[in-house]
Amino acid sequence: MADVLQHRKLYEQVVERIKGQILAGELRSGDQLPNERTLGERFGVSRTVIREAIKTLIETGLVEVRRGQGTFVFDGTANALKQSLRLMMGFAANDRAEEMVEVRELLEPEIAARAALRRTPADLAVLRTAIGDMNAAIEDVDRFIEADNRFHVALAVATQNHFIPRLLDSVVDLLQELRGHIFRVGGGPQRGQHHHQHILDAVEKGDAAAAREAMLAHLAQVRRDSRDALAAAGTAGS
Repeated sequence: MADVLQHRKLYEQVVERIKGQILAGELRSGDQLPNERTLGERFGVSRTVIREAIKTLIETGLVEVRRGQGTFVFDGTANALKQSLRLMMGFAANDRAEEMVEVRELLEPEIAARAALRRTPADLAVLRTAIGDMNAAIEDVDRFIEADNRFHVALAVATQNHFIPRLLDSVVDLLQELRGHIFRVGGGPQRGQHHHQHILDAVEKGDAAAAREAMLAHLAQVRRDSRDALAAAGTAGS
């Protein structure tokens, strides 16, 4: 039993060492790990220990094995968060959709305000491109929603806080079906674009208060359109 505990401790130590290298930026997403033999020599452990460590890293979403290529660092945290939220929400009931809209109301006004204070020229370029792409896709639901998602995630990126884009992307992902219904509400895309432009104007000016208010106004419009969309969907399904 003592040998098993020692063995377990060794592979956990290897996991922590590799995890530490990833968190420190020494290993980045897409980097390939050395093979089992090289890792075993580096850490002074057997290949069996390395296999256990790699298995644990795969389960936590930090690495992936590509058949015929090797083991690579993989940022699976965002996808894991999305899957966890999907399970938590049981996203089938309409009242869950309203709850997710409320989550956006709690998060996004402050995201917009901080984006106004911290955005870079590169952030502004991404935001402008997203709005241009939405204008070009005003009749195309899939392209419009993709650009809409990009706009909101770009605001989160502009906060310069690495956690916020992952969190917001997961929340927005859950609303994909609802956003398709909203797109089909008369004038929905045009109303959304009106608010997007006001948000961008405030962010460009570095006006945090105006960005916050513009986002609040946008999400109030989203809530109204959500209710209309869900009512229409319910009528169509009855």
